[in-house]
Amino acid sequence: MLKNKFIVFIFFSVSVCCQELYYPGLDWEQRTPESLGFSNEKIKEAIQFAIDNENSVDRNLKNAIISAFGHEPRFKIKGPTKPRRGPNGLIIKDGFIIGKWGDVSRVDMTFSVTKSYLSTVAGLAYQKGLLNLDGKLKDYIKDGKFSSNHNKEITWHHLLNQSSQWKGNLFGTFDWADRPPKNLSIEELKVQEIPEPGEAYKYNDVRVNLLSFSLLNVLQEPLPNVLKKELMDPIGASSSWNWYGYEKSKILLNGAMVSSVSGGGHFGGGLFINSLDHARFGLLFLRNGKWKNELIISPEWIKLVQQPSENNESYGYMWWLNKGERKWRGLPENIYYGAGFGGNFIVIIPDQNLVVVARWIDSSKIGEFVEMIVKSATG
Repeated sequence: MLKNKFIVFIFFSVSVCCQELYYPGLDWEQRTPESLGFSNEKIKEAIQFAIDNENSVDRNLKNAIISAFGHEPRFKIKGPTKPRRGPNGLIIKDGFIIGKWGDVSRVDMTFSVTKSYLSTVAGLAYQKGLLNLDGKLKDYIKDGKFSSNHNKEITWHHLLNQSSQWKGNLFGTFDWADRPPKNLSIEELKVQEIPEPGEAYKYNDVRVNLLSFSLLNVLQEPLPNVLKKELMDPIGASSSWNWYGYEKSKILLNGAMVSSVSGGGHFGGGLFINSLDHARFGLLFLRNGKWKNELIISPEWIKLVQQPSENNESYGYMWWLNKGERKWRGLPENIYYGAGFGGNFIVIIPDQNLVVVARWIDSSKIGEFVEMIVKSATG
C-alpha cells in the first residue's frame, strides 16, 4: 500500500514539474478565474473596485505634474507628456489572463514604473560584466560628475537603491531642487549638509537620471535600443512603447547625439507603454527571468532587486518591496512591485503565480485591491 502511494506521488510530482509553462504569443489566451482556482465573482468585484477607485490626478497629465511638483525650485517640464484616460489593467494567473478592464492596449505615461525598467537595463549590463555593483562611478564616468570628494565614493549599488546622495546639476536641474524640504530657501538648499553616499535613502529623480546617463555611457548604446533588442522583443512586446528623455538631455556618443532617457515622468518623459506590455514584463520577473527556453535576465539579478536597501526596508533596486513602512498588511512579504505617480503599478505575487497590472488606480487603495485578488483564491 505504501509503495503504491509512493508511485502515485512520484507520478504526480513528475507531471507537475514537467508541465509546460504557458507564455503568450501574439495573442494572449484568456481563462476564467474559476478554471485556475479563483472565484469568478470575487475577481469581478476586485475589478469593479479598481474602476470605482480611479486616481484623482488630472487626466491632463501636464497639469497633474505641475500641480504635484510645480512648487519645487525652478521647476520646469522638460520632456513630453500625454493626457491619460480611465483606469485599465490585467490580472495574470499562471501566464493566462483571468481579469481585464479598460483599454489595455492604450499607450500611457507610466511615471516611476520606468525605474523598474531602468533597473532591469542595469541588470543586463551587470550580467554582461560591464559593471560591478560595488564599483565606484568615478572609475566608469570620467567627465567630472563623480570627481568631487563627496561624489567619488558613489557606487552602482548606491545609485540603484537611491542612497547615492549625489551633489550636482544634471541637464539643468540641481539635486537639491527635487522634492526639497519645504521650509528651506534656495540659498539654504544650496548649502545644506547631506549624508555621505550610502548613509541615507532619498527618492530623487535627478539622481535616477544620473543612473540612466551612467548606463548609457557604459553600454555605449541608447537604453531604449538595449531594452528593445535584449528584452522587449524576445518577450513579444508590442512596438508601440517609447522611452523619452528631455529636450536638453542629449549627449554626444560615438559621433551622434543620443538622448539620455529619464527614469520617470517627474519632469515629463520616461516610459510610455501599454498594460499588455507591462504584463509581459511582469511575467518575465515572475518566471525568474526566463521566457520560454531563453534566459533573458539572470535569476541572480531577480534576487538582487528584491534585497531590502540598508536604509529603507521597503525598497530594493528600484522595485518596491512588501516590507517595512510600506507593507501591505495581510499579504506575503515576497510581493514586490513597480509603482508610479497617478496610480501605475506592476505587482509580482510569487506565492500565487500572479501578475497584476493596474493603471490610474487610487494609490492608497492598491494594497486593498491586491488583497481582494489574493483572497479570491478558492483553493
